[in-house]
Amino acid sequence: MVLLLISTLFLIPVLMGWGKIAENIFGTLFNGISGKILLGVLAVSLIWTIFAFFVPLNIYVEIPTILLGLFYFFKNKLYQEFYKFSKKDYVLISIISLIILFCGSFYPYILDHFGYYVPTIKWLTEFGLIKGISNLDLTLGQMSCWHIFQAGFSNFSDPFLRINSVLLIIYTLYIIEKKNWIHLCFLPVLLLFSQSPSPDLPVIIFSLIILNEILKENKNTSLLFAFSVFVFAIKPTIIWLPILSFFYSIFIVKAHLKNLLPGILIILLFFIKNMYTFGYPIFPVAIGDFGVSWKPNPEVLKISSQYAILKTYDMQYSYQEIQKFSGLDYIKNWLFLNGIKSKINILFILSLISFIIFSFIKKNKIISFICISILIKSIMVLLFSAQYRFFIDVFFVIFFVIFINYFDQKKSIAAFSVLSIIFIGFLTLPNILQTYLPSFRLASFMGKLEIKQLYKPSTYNYNTFDTYNIGNFKFNVSKKYPYSFDTQLPAISESYIFDDAKAGIFPQMIDKKNIKKGFVWKKLNPKEKEEAKNIITSINNSYK
Repeated sequence: MVLLLISTLFLIPVLMGWGKIAENIFGTLFNGISGKILLGVLAVSLIWTIFAFFVPLNIYVEIPTILLGLFYFFKNKLYQEFYKFSKKDYVLISIISLIILFCGSFYPYILDHFGYYVPTIKWLTEFGLIKGISNLDLTLGQMSCWHIFQAGFSNFSDPFLRINSVLLIIYTLYIIEKKNWIHLCFLPVLLLFSQSPSPDLPVIIFSLIILNEILKENKNTSLLFAFSVFVFAIKPTIIWLPILSFFYSIFIVKAHLKNLLPGILIILLFFIKNMYTFGYPIFPVAIGDFGVSWKPNPEVLKISSQYAILKTYDMQYSYQEIQKFSGLDYIKNWLFLNGIKSKINILFILSLISFIIFSFIKKNKIISFICISILIKSIMVLLFSAQYRFFIDVFFVIFFVIFINYFDQKKSIAAFSVLSIIFIGFLTLPNILQTYLPSFRLASFMGKLEIKQLYKPSTYNYNTFDTYNIGNFKFNVSKKYPYSFDTQLPAISESYIFDDAKAGIFPQMIDKKNIKKGFVWKKLNPKEKEEAKNIITSINNSYK
């Protein structure tokens, strides 16, 4: 907790300084401390995304960024803005921040932390963006802007990868600064994302903030649209937000199309980044084939697509069974899965129906645009992969819009207090979740409360691996563990070795002397097929 507090007190001035730099160039997103911080997050993320094409995001990138941010923070006396908070505000900020720091100090438990977040950050800090890295491990082709942001601060400022905890404290500053109390109702739920650099947290927080600014009729459409596109670049399932910002800019504010140019440039950068790492403009969809030599093998993409369909049905049906579903079966079996997923899916459909009715009754143009945007996003998710994690943000949005005028300060603080006790209980006593919600499998991965986390956030160390070689590529595989979060690079998760061998291909370095040049896939010859078979046998034997 203590080290996490130090990171927070260090990073907030840095981001405020960068926000001031951005304000001098592009104007103000909205007034106040949080407005500067969010612009700072946007500016640093975009600059580092460009840098990552050429250099690793190591300490030589981080230190100048920190120094420049701190220079502008003190030069412009931005610390004076903190004097605007009252004593009561400071008490509330302190209490909420302590809760966030406590929850953020627990062991990470989200499986993507080990299989996706940490490996991505390791590649970014050691090498930067790698051409065709999706050939090595398909998930690495995402290279989310949030992980680029985390990677740049992971060398010195936030070595424990708790940038999400810092963001929750920034969100708290926004809530209290703007006196928009309904946001407090969401904070306890979001505590579950505070231990990992999950992109789900920033997209939920940023979308709620932008949504609030649109409902308050913020006229800076250029930055609103640009920031909305940035949120989309963090996680494309938030496509409803740039759609809403576009509708708001054109049909409500009547802004000129040139105001959308910064957002268009951001989305072009997003497409270029994806083309470079994945081979297609939008991960993981193989649409927009420009014929680049480093795009993933079609068979691997097919396996990934089939797995997404299996995940839609919570792995409760085989792919062959799903293929035999009738149109009615697709819907019925999705709604009535075994376990908690069924309840989430049903609640999702009921929430959408309720929101459509609500927007029809309100007859408010902005609310109607919100409803249309959410429906567009929901239809796309249902068509591609209707996993609950892809539409969880919809619950927050619908609750926010419907109840924004109901939750005043008193009700919001009461809701925050009760929910915080519940979710802190989940984290400290995960056995409760395992007992009463056995279908919530993540509860079994939650670590126990330890005294040492009051000083330093809990982290896992493994760093046990075997080294293999196929063709011109020498790589490491975590020993007796499916993910490569703590494995020396270049590393591959064992599941991708199995998928590649099944497809009869394997990644190869474009330049065997320089990883930065990237990866392509090649068909295995008989000798290499035998090598791959021996590696798979070795991996399987290690578990015996």
